[in-house]
Amino acid sequence: MLIYVDQISERLIYTLDFVFKERGLEYSLTNDGHFFEASSESKLNYSERYFAKHLQLKPASVLFDEEVLIYEIGAGEFEDEQCLSFNKAIDPLASVFYVLSRMEECTSTFEDRHGRFPLERSVLHRYGWIEQAICDRWAVDFLRFLDRNGRINFRNRSTDVAIIPTFDIDNVYAYQWKNGLRKWVSRAKDVVKRDRNRILERREVLQGVKKDPYDTFEDILAVRNAGFAVRMFWLLGDYAKFDRNVSHKDPRHQALIKTMSESCIVGIHPSYKSNSYEYYLHEEKERLEEIIKHPVEHSRQHFLKLKISITYPILIEQGIRHDYTMGFAENVGFRAGTARPFHWFDLSKNKPTALVVHPFAYMDGTLNEYMKLSPDEAKARILKLYKEIEKYGGDFLCVWHNETIGDYGKWEGWRDVLNYTLSLNELK
Repeated sequence: MLIYVDQISERLIYTLDFVFKERGLEYSLTNDGHFFEASSESKLNYSERYFAKHLQLKPASVLFDEEVLIYEIGAGEFEDEQCLSFNKAIDPLASVFYVLSRMEECTSTFEDRHGRFPLERSVLHRYGWIEQAICDRWAVDFLRFLDRNGRINFRNRSTDVAIIPTFDIDNVYAYQWKNGLRKWVSRAKDVVKRDRNRILERREVLQGVKKDPYDTFEDILAVRNAGFAVRMFWLLGDYAKFDRNVSHKDPRHQALIKTMSESCIVGIHPSYKSNSYEYYLHEEKERLEEIIKHPVEHSRQHFLKLKISITYPILIEQGIRHDYTMGFAENVGFRAGTARPFHWFDLSKNKPTALVVHPFAYMDGTLNEYMKLSPDEAKARILKLYKEIEKYGGDFLCVWHNETIGDYGKWEGWRDVLNYTLSLNELK
């Protein structure tokens, strides 16, 4: 497939690689009009220039602009799918780049109370696309356009889905290993609240009569031993309002991390405050590397605190090669319009980077706390997401926490939701 453009750009190559190469198809580019007309290959004219008898798609300027600009964003029909329009130019390829690069986040000044880009400000929410792998849909729609016009032979086929369970370890235990002032403050709070059940439970756990409700690490290892590529992200920041894990200095804590790292990939879960101060990420990553005795290259931001133009350059600078933060807290679905791992495109430098972004399809807290779904309702939503990935490709990556799979408190019945997710490949 030969594509004519007036200008060959990094943005264009990045987008066409996603559209063609991710689906096992080849393409080539030229900005030489004479070569284009003389070629015997299947051809597409992706420019404003006129060539007689050649299929043409007039582009928006997005893939050829050198800077991050503000466009008038709308929506319009292209073949079988709605896609975005930019300054009234409907363009599925520019739509793919706009969403995949998260350009809207880099131009937005809106933040929620945790400094995160809010779902409600996304075009994915505005047009009801958040639970669709919309970039893959646009890619397939574009390829079908070429197929219908006799330029390629394309059939979209269902794919095998890798189910990848991931676990954030924000708080190793509910009661154990809490020392010093923190231990007594926690007990005092239970007394002040007259929470007799919690007082009794704490006593039984500390006396060894009862298992700590957050102690699900054997369950996580069982998931790994069942053949799943488990990733764990460990919070090792100093104690603060939103960072409340057991001290990284505790030898028992270190021993647990070492044990889990022997079977699972253990990455860093950068603390809440580290998103604004690179020093803390560096320090926390070094702590984990000292414990597990090898480099840490995997990361997911605590609280999903992600300001892409700030966070990602910091991760790259600190040697992180894989990030797993790409998803919204408020709703399940596809924040970057795909479930496929992809290289982050740095809009400030106008080129792709080595950082691989691994999008997740859902988070436990999104289903239970934000969307207020029951376990059965959650399963139905999860199945819908799975079928979308099965049809359009990618990994089914989900986010859980050690405390949410113990069927404890408000999480009673939710371990079955994880088990259901892990069984999806068997339900075909």
